[in-house]
Amino acid sequence: MSRLRYLLAATFAAATFGAAQAPAEPLRIVLGQPVIEPMPFALPTFVDEGGAGGLAGDISSVIAADLAGTGLFEQIPPQAYIQQIGAFNAQVSYPDWQAINAQALITGAVQAGGNQVAVKFCLHDVFANGTLGECLQFAGDAGNWRRVAHKVADAVYSRITGETGYFDSRVVFVSEAGPKNQRQKRLAVMDYDGANTSYLTDSSSIVLAPRFSPSGDRILFTSYSSGFPQIYVMDVNSLGIRGLGEQPGTMAFAPRFSPDGQTVVFSLERGGNTDIYSLNINGGGLQQLTNSPAIETAPSFSPDGSQIVFESDRSGTQQLYIMSAGGGEPRRVSGGAGRYGTPVWSPRGDYIAFTKQNAGRFHIGVMLTDGTEEKLLTASYIDEGPTWAPNGRVIMFTRQEPGGDPMLYSVDVTGRNLKRVATQTAASDPAWSPLLP
Repeated sequence: MSRLRYLLAATFAAATFGAAQAPAEPLRIVLGQPVIEPMPFALPTFVDEGGAGGLAGDISSVIAADLAGTGLFEQIPPQAYIQQIGAFNAQVSYPDWQAINAQALITGAVQAGGNQVAVKFCLHDVFANGTLGECLQFAGDAGNWRRVAHKVADAVYSRITGETGYFDSRVVFVSEAGPKNQRQKRLAVMDYDGANTSYLTDSSSIVLAPRFSPSGDRILFTSYSSGFPQIYVMDVNSLGIRGLGEQPGTMAFAPRFSPDGQTVVFSLERGGNTDIYSLNINGGGLQQLTNSPAIETAPSFSPDGSQIVFESDRSGTQQLYIMSAGGGEPRRVSGGAGRYGTPVWSPRGDYIAFTKQNAGRFHIGVMLTDGTEEKLLTASYIDEGPTWAPNGRVIMFTRQEPGGDPMLYSVDVTGRNLKRVATQTAASDPAWSPLLP
């Protein structure tokens, strides 16, 4: 089994076991507010119930890092803890946790053996003196212990925010190395936080714009292996690669899947003109969706598959347009100063993220799907290529400073919590996967 398949295909069993419900109003963070005070939480190192060793501490650290990394939660330093949790079933002394202002307490235990790891945990509402929901257990391959930790963090995040989590996901991107006049680029995939990097292609040809399928089992990308840009699809399990409907004498690029994974929409340059086309995933049924002398590219489906947003300079400058998924007359949705590109529809359907260039600066921004309520989230020398987290609350993108290498950054949809995503090399063109099964 390939390393990538091993990382993506592990199966997990989840179980619940009873716990008393909190009698008072439960913990809650309401996302979307302009100012959110981070919620203080405590997470004692999970108890080793057999065979876990250092794994208990590693899993606890990943859960804490996931939550704190959102900017919505703030971990209370363990040295401040009054009560020491020595057993999973130990009675919680809520006054001890109230004394250090912990609003949420996460207790848990880890058991490992036979190449399996099991993690059980409870989320406590400290000031309500009880648990928030039932305690849970996740089990999976020991080699995939980080995924188990991400699943715990997703469950905690979901219970407190009411939103789906995004930690148990992957990001495919372009790894870059070498001097800028001889840049080597290859596809790589990593955990959402930069861990567990695997390389999917070698550096024998330039690769661009990888995109996960909605089910996460395939990756579309553009490659120059034939000498001209063409679209290829990679099977995640086998890492097998095949061309997708290559048209002689043309250049194809900027591909994306439809929400059902059966159609690919992309840009095709033919006879000096670039329009948007679609075809089915098997390479047939080519259909031209736009017909304009302008350059039209970067198409992205709406979550329900009924519409496509794309960029075009048909109005004289690079702007964003929306059309029916079957083609037809588009309507312009961008209206501010500057140039707009690389639009991506949010998986929630509420926003479109984009790259904007104005007054010598690049920005990552979002707008409602009718073009209103535009909000710029970042500003830099170069910020480009947004991709949405599976829950539509966080955006990852490429940033490059003058003279520097491209790096990956993330920011939440309100513009808070801008931070760099750790990668082993220079990196660009990120694309988030759906939540893993």
